Amino acid sequence: MQKIIYFCSKHFYLLPLIGTYECKVDAKFRLPLPTGLQRQWAEILSEGFVLKRSVFAPCLELYPMKEWVSVMAEVNKLNRFKKENNTFIRGFTAGLKTVEVDGTGRIQIARDLVAFAGISKEVVLHPSVNVLEIWDKNRYEQSVDINEDDFVVLTEKVMGGMNNDE
Repeated sequence: MQKIIYFCSKHFYLLPLIGTYECKVDAKFRLPLPTGLQRQWAEILSEGFVLKRSVFAPCLELYPMKEWVSVMAEVNKLNRFKKENNTFIRGFTAGLKTVEVDGTGRIQIARDLVAFAGISKEVVLHPSVNVLEIWDKNRYEQSVDINEDDFVVLTEKVMGGMNNDE
């Protein structure tokens, strides 16, 4: 079961999600959350979620409400009197929807978000630390089809400069 650890009243941390899941949306684009995922999020399911377009990929991101509040606290630090900041905020929050898990463990995906992500029937739910990415299965498979040598270079570039003390 996922635990929320509180530090002060302002900061919290969710344990990272584990597991990639494949499932199907129904004709009304209701997405059943797999049991394993529901167990990991058991303590926060009733608080709701924010569903949004991803910035870097043609997929959707499902944020637990507390995670979203934390992200927006950072966004709210931006100076809104700078045009580029307003442009970023508008793009970052485009298509934003609040969603709740219904009595049968499903969330509703709005049609504009379905179109953005190219979701047809089969989807992949992929964890990205504390956020769940929702992909059309074909697009997901294309995104993880990375040349091994290229991935080695990327891994060294991203993680190679870190030391164990950080």
